[in-house]
Amino acid sequence: MAWKQLGKEYLIRNRWITVRKDHVLQPSGLETDDFYVIERPRLVHVIAITEEGDFIFEKQYRYAINRDCLEICAGGIEPDETPMQAAQRELLEETGYAGGEWSLLSEYAVDPSNMTEISYSFLVKGVTKVSEQHLEKTETIEVVLLSEDEVKQALINGSIVSSLMAAPLWQYLYSKHNCK
Repeated sequence: MAWKQLGKEYLIRNRWITVRKDHVLQPSGLETDDFYVIERPRLVHVIAITEEGDFIFEKQYRYAINRDCLEICAGGIEPDETPMQAAQRELLEETGYAGGEWSLLSEYAVDPSNMTEISYSFLVKGVTKVSEQHLEKTETIEVVLLSEDEVKQALINGSIVSSLMAAPLWQYLYSKHNCK
């Protein structure tokens, strides 16, 4: 069922996003000379739970949708990092929390129809505050601690708008309460 790439042209290339126009041949024989693919770096998302049982969230403004968003910790994976190393680095930088017991929860393709981006979601339990935030110049992040009930309410009432944040949270809550 694989498509054959007959050619490609890069339209945009920078550290955040690459857009290319591919010329492809599908198994059905259909040839398309303008199939667009968005190449994005791999991501990590972290469901972090403190020793006291609070979930660590971040509140930050998202320009593209013009609103403040409630999110779990997330960020890009540097070329020399494993997904786990990136997740641990991002949590420490963005929230000041570290430690705990880490596990890979899931891998999600962001939009496999036309994007290369893969998101690795981690669960870490028992984190503690070890430092202040170390934010990039472009980041303004407020750390917010929520109880499990508050997380459920935020998911139900739409306060968490990013599907990349909601999917691993729903997965974790479902597995915690339904897979015993």
